[in-house]
Amino acid sequence: MSADVAVVGAGPAGLYAAYCAGFRGLSSAIVDVLPEPGGQIAALYPEKKIYDVAGHVAVRGRELVDNLVAQVAPFHPHYLLGRTAASLTLDEESGWSVGLEDGGRIRAQAVVIAGGLGRSVPRTLPCLRPYEGRGVAYHVPHLDDHRDRDVVIVGGSDSAVDWALALAPIARSVTVVHRRSSFRAHEHSVRQMYATAGIHVLTDTQVTNCDGVERLEEVRVRTGEEEVTLPAQVLIAALGFITSLGPIADWGLRVENRQIAVDSSMRTNLPRVYAVSDICTYEGRVPLISVGFGDAAIAANHVAVELLPGSPLAPEHSTDREAAPLL
Repeated sequence: MSADVAVVGAGPAGLYAAYCAGFRGLSSAIVDVLPEPGGQIAALYPEKKIYDVAGHVAVRGRELVDNLVAQVAPFHPHYLLGRTAASLTLDEESGWSVGLEDGGRIRAQAVVIAGGLGRSVPRTLPCLRPYEGRGVAYHVPHLDDHRDRDVVIVGGSDSAVDWALALAPIARSVTVVHRRSSFRAHEHSVRQMYATAGIHVLTDTQVTNCDGVERLEEVRVRTGEEEVTLPAQVLIAALGFITSLGPIADWGLRVENRQIAVDSSMRTNLPRVYAVSDICTYEGRVPLISVGFGDAAIAANHVAVELLPGSPLAPEHSTDREAAPLL
């Protein structure tokens, strides 16, 4: 298929880049390895409140993604979800070709790479693998799926603590197991976790085994020399992720510390190829969602200047463009 702009990554910055491109009259195709738009927010934090988006005191991840999808919808982006961008080649006559792992191809005049942290593989434990998809999970797409269940959460990150707090009101029991004595999560959240009825916290403790017939039924943990068996129909492994650029690393881009180097226009070293949000790096960048939105707007408007000769860099004010389908 063909589009003016190929957007690699359907996270918040990718969706906003497609919106900004559409506002400038450019068509877009958005490819993402995940089966739904939203990137890691949709996959990992759909129920978590986000506090660094301008204009929102707080917004849940799922709500933010839904709003971004609705915002870009009038410009009819073509979604290629559950598919991996595997290669990038340049044809002087037809422009860029983004090859997909399944043999598909996107032909575009410009490319915006919005791949977040790149390819992420969840960290796990050997005893968890036999129960993946049968009680063991690495994220919580829908809190209500765990209503009235015994939930064990393994890890000491913000995700572990946030999920414990979110699940406490609806799960039968919530036990947080962390191999260290202190948590990496935000101090306020940790204090709130310890103060919340229904959350049992085990520190200096490790998971040693999982048991069950058809599905997970119980988890064994060890604290010092003592071993305890916990009832568990659900185990959420919040152990972090191993990230890499994946196929993008072989596209000929200049990479610094596993991030794509860009200039102040979000341009990479390749012509008409831009990178935005957490996958890019430039001096002074702050890894916030709000900054990713700014990156996306800068990239899309510079793309418009390149693809639409004579176009100004600064777009019209949206309030002046009554004909724009913004609702």
